[in-house]
Amino acid sequence: MKPVGKPGRTGELMPVEVALARLLALAEAAPIRDTETLPLAACEGRVLAQDLVSTLDLPPWPNSAMDGYALHLADWTGEPLPVSQRIFAGQAPEALARGTCARIFTGAPVPAGADCVEMQENAQVQADGRVVFTQSLRVQQNIRPQGQETTVGEVVLAAGTRLGPIEQGLAASLGCATLEVIRRVHVAVLSTGDELIEPGQPLGPGQIYNSNRVLLCSWLTRLGCEVLDAGILPDDLPATRQRLVELGDVDLILSSGGVSVGEADFLGIALREDGELALWKLAIKPGKPLTCGHYRGVPVIGLPGNPASTLVTFALLARPYLLRRQGVQAVEPLTFQVPAGFVWAKPGNRREYLRGRLEQGRAVIYKNQSSGVLRSAAWAEGLVEVREGSTLAQGDEVGFIPLSEVLG
Repeated sequence: MKPVGKPGRTGELMPVEVALARLLALAEAAPIRDTETLPLAACEGRVLAQDLVSTLDLPPWPNSAMDGYALHLADWTGEPLPVSQRIFAGQAPEALARGTCARIFTGAPVPAGADCVEMQENAQVQADGRVVFTQSLRVQQNIRPQGQETTVGEVVLAAGTRLGPIEQGLAASLGCATLEVIRRVHVAVLSTGDELIEPGQPLGPGQIYNSNRVLLCSWLTRLGCEVLDAGILPDDLPATRQRLVELGDVDLILSSGGVSVGEADFLGIALREDGELALWKLAIKPGKPLTCGHYRGVPVIGLPGNPASTLVTFALLARPYLLRRQGVQAVEPLTFQVPAGFVWAKPGNRREYLRGRLEQGRAVIYKNQSSGVLRSAAWAEGLVEVREGSTLAQGDEVGFIPLSEVLG
């Protein structure tokens, strides 16, 4: 793969939309095609590999939408009707006798010859057992027709659909006990920097705990990926190159840190000198140093090391890439326009994603928007999008991306 455009030119920043489009193009060029067949209950969060085509009409026969009485409307002229049968859900009824009605319950098949169901609230049962209908009636009233939801041969769920409780329930309604899904994406997670130490160990001088590893591994697991914890890379170029070579059998190497242009940013150096660079230096804040490329044919996405930068760039760029690798088309989160509950006086040259939440219908932001403050995201309910070159007054509309849209 050749570098696209001039991603490394000094001072040049790539717009977020361009970066996302390039990432999705790279994903489409390397789709995960291997599949596996799983029990329906094990398909939560997985991606459907083949169209789910209905093999039956749903419902398979006209059925009652109400507890009430089924009748043939042309046989009724206002007189009380005798009850000729009782029909419960799960029973096969007899044809309706002319001049009678049938007691019927919700979900039960409508008997042949009946074309109307009146709810029991609008019917009166006389002492002799005959039924009086007190309201005007119409043909097909309270009857769910055969095939109302789906018919034989109809595509019910398209390939590339992410499966959740609703989709699993729909598949069950069609009698599916198993589904063919895309295999899990194999992702190796790397952290970079001599300053990092794993939680539970004593901190030495200049050291900090590695929060990005936990955040990314947990997030990837939510996305249905198979995660390889590849540990912490030391600040050493030969060791970085060797570790990248060792990870040659995964679908993606995902790193945090070491992708800027500093002397100790060895992952970025390895990609620029020995790999193939597709994009870096984005017009996004936080997250400008995000890097994407290949190392000996293996895709690499290098996220910035600051925790809030890692969160924002994974949510908006790496997550869509991973989903598109599996064939998912709807990969971008929903964005809602809401009134701003803050003032933004200084326009910037990068698109900013502020950690914020809604209070009384307005977006408010955390007091400290530093890229190193992960607490801002724990406080937040979403990302507040401030466009390049924009200022905001109280009440101006601003984009709001709920974290619930990107965390799963």
